[in-house]
Amino acid sequence: MRKLVKRGDMNERIDTVLHKFRSRMSAYPPGMCPISLYRSLLQISMNQSCGKCVPCRDGLVEVDKMLQSILQGIAGDDILEQLEQMCQMIAATSDCAVGISAANLILDSLNQFEDEYESHIRNHSCIAGHKQTTPCVSLCPAHVNVPGYISLIKAEDYAGAIKLIRDRNPFPTACAMVCEHPCERKCRRRLVDAPINIRGLKKYAVDTTPADSIDNPRKNVPTGKKISIIGAGPSGLTAAYFLALMGHSVTVYEEHENLGGMLRYGIPEYRLPKDELDKDIRAILNVEDIDVKCNTKVGVDISFDEIRSESDAVYIGIGAQLGNRMPVDGADAKNVIPAADFLQLAAKGELPDLTGKRVALIGGGNVAMDAARTAVRLKAETVHVFTRKRDDYTALEEEIVGAMQEGVRFRTLLSFLNIEADNDTNEVRAVWLQPEIVGEYDEYGMMTTEHSTNYPYRFKCDYLILAVGQRSDVASFEEAGVPTIRGRIASNEMCEVDGMAGVFSGGDCVTGPSTAINAIDAGQVAAYNIDEYLGYHHKIPCDVEIPNPLPNPCIPTGRAEIEEKDPYERRAGFDFVELPMTYEEAMRESSRCLRCDHYGCGVMKGGSGDE
Repeated sequence: MRKLVKRGDMNERIDTVLHKFRSRMSAYPPGMCPISLYRSLLQISMNQSCGKCVPCRDGLVEVDKMLQSILQGIAGDDILEQLEQMCQMIAATSDCAVGISAANLILDSLNQFEDEYESHIRNHSCIAGHKQTTPCVSLCPAHVNVPGYISLIKAEDYAGAIKLIRDRNPFPTACAMVCEHPCERKCRRRLVDAPINIRGLKKYAVDTTPADSIDNPRKNVPTGKKISIIGAGPSGLTAAYFLALMGHSVTVYEEHENLGGMLRYGIPEYRLPKDELDKDIRAILNVEDIDVKCNTKVGVDISFDEIRSESDAVYIGIGAQLGNRMPVDGADAKNVIPAADFLQLAAKGELPDLTGKRVALIGGGNVAMDAARTAVRLKAETVHVFTRKRDDYTALEEEIVGAMQEGVRFRTLLSFLNIEADNDTNEVRAVWLQPEIVGEYDEYGMMTTEHSTNYPYRFKCDYLILAVGQRSDVASFEEAGVPTIRGRIASNEMCEVDGMAGVFSGGDCVTGPSTAINAIDAGQVAAYNIDEYLGYHHKIPCDVEIPNPLPNPCIPTGRAEIEEKDPYERRAGFDFVELPMTYEEAMRESSRCLRCDHYGCGVMKGGSGDE
């Protein structure tokens, strides 16, 4: 006898399947053919069609056939014109969003990946060099061998893990605490359950074995070449580390009293204790032949021309340490400060007294969260964060959650108008904000807003922090003839400064404010290209044997998270907030790695191959 199934139960089971499928989409591997991706998304839309209207029911099938002919290399030269016309017709005549959105999806692909379509039609293949890669390695800006060091942690060889990290990144400790872990974004473990806690495992390794207790790689014989590095942040010190290992003599010029750049002066103690940062710096300086000149500002204490004349090559890695202000009324009021300046004061121990004060903060990035959580620790009565759009919250989710747990309040859909200051004392009294309403999404998929008809909103505050970007101090370099574009040093992907032989630059002073791992990548790239410029092709040995992979049964297993102290305990001071991962957690988490460097795409390359 036929059994009937309640429709509600059926929908719940379908929702379960879709929930699992979402993780497959987020784990879509880098290097996949974009046309194959768009075709698979089109086929999902075809399955959603109710079949009532012809453009959606039959038109999408024709579009799918066209994409299949392109992928098979049998499409004619006029296929793209036909494809565009068909999609435009479907978008204009379909009854509902299924056909319209599917057609617009393919039209968008024609704009975004025109070169890929042309390559498939003319060469019957993807663009040369486009292939699947090991996700965590290729998405790490420094291309650290992530599966390798995870396997070493599993084997309890923590020294080997740190050596393998240091093969590409000489800041294993700092990155274990503050890296934004882009390596986890496409982790294939998502296909099973959740991405590997890569940052957590790195932190376990450096918690277990201090980085400065591990020997550096064997150093090359001296070359007699002198390299000058301006800026001792993550980018500059990374370049110094690799160049010194290659055998070059390195001199580092730093305007501050201590080394570390924004790792020291821009990231609060509760996220990155400075004694932990010092472990990485000591390990770098242990290479020797790195002469450090602190309290030396280029353009004041020594000229750029003088440095260049004494050097065989120069690397500029000055970062972006100057906070932006806003050209509005009241911008010069007292107690109005850029977030970067605020954090640097806190790092230097020059802490403002915020006891009982109402703090307002404009911005939603990681720097904004650092400033907000620092204000909480300085005993502010209230801390409010304002942004114009929800998309403006670009900080890591864990940073936003941490701020909320510690009492920071968030308001969105309010755009910044001006600052109200006291007529007598010129101290900030309030900030004026314009209510917004959401609008259409732009070409990048970001939400737009427009002014609401509601009246401007006056928010009383005693202290205003502006987390609206940072800039580089390039004035002295511009005077010396170093080319800049909109306040950033002009250099190419090889870190070569335009039109200046032997001068290189990278990091935030080239890209604008970014992450520590991106700055480290720039320092690494610059070091190897400086070495090539000087006529060498040095290889730095990494004497680490990576364990052979074991089969992974892909049993769904919970992800081990990094635990933190209680929020009320955290907000009471600047002590480090994260708790150590236990041995059992580290062993279980490291065993979840699928070793994509060996299985799957790793087999095609004979290794990680993500150079």
